Amino acid sequence: MSNDKLTLIQWKKILGFLRTRSDLYVGQPLKCKHFVNGVLWMTRSGSQWRFLPKKYGDWNSVYKRFDRWSKRGIWTDMFEHFASDPDMESIMIDATIVRAHSSAGAKGGIKTSKRWEEAREVSPPKSMLS
Repeated sequence: MSNDKLTLIQWKKILGFLRTRSDLYVGQPLKCKHFVNGVLWMTRSGSQWRFLPKKYGDWNSVYKRFDRWSKRGIWTDMFEHFASDPDMESIMIDATIVRAHSSAGAKGGIKTSKRWEEAREVSPPKSMLS
């Protein structure tokens, strides 16, 4: 089995945990499972969000949902909830690592300020001077 796929036992435990959250709408369990598997793929691959395989859904939608869950503390709470469960240790993630590493792949990329662009025009990089 691939490292990014949840077992039936793991998914039932996660779904049970998610349904206890009053601040979360799970929606269709199968779609939610694909989303969680997509996040697991991201943690295992270390890739940028835009390279998320299509089978997990639109990368930007998966990223936005992941980010919303991160801001609500869902990943942190899930980690704490399953910390002592040996069946779950292989899938536990640290949402801060995924967000910090992979959000650079979010729509629009990294933006530079106008001032930075103007400074670059006035003073070209040293590599261009030689």
